Amino acid sequence: MALIIPFDKLRVNVKTFMAHKKSAGTSKNGRDSNPKYLGIKVTHGALAKVGSVLVRQRGTDVLPGKNVSMGSDHTLFAIKDGRVSLTYKRKVHFDNKVMKKKVMNVVPA
Repeated sequence: MALIIPFDKLRVNVKTFMAHKKSAGTSKNGRDSNPKYLGIKVTHGALAKVGSVLVRQRGTDVLPGKNVSMGSDHTLFAIKDGRVSLTYKRKVHFDNKVMKKKVMNVVPA
């Protein structure tokens, strides 16, 4: 059989604790991400082997040209052995502005 005590008659002894050390402040920008090592890996005029990474990029800052292919993360890599050349191509943007885009080619040597 359960003993029923009215709520107003119930007395609970609650102890409160105070901090004995000052709390350390929190930082809002205490995080950092790892470096992604983006950029041009093989420069204009250098020799590239098959499969070597030419450019690591986010988006298509540099477009693939002849003997160059693009991976799923927009990385450009060489399909054939040869010398790397960097040229420019005029493209019409979606708002009809003419933009100059960089194009990376591998010329077989």
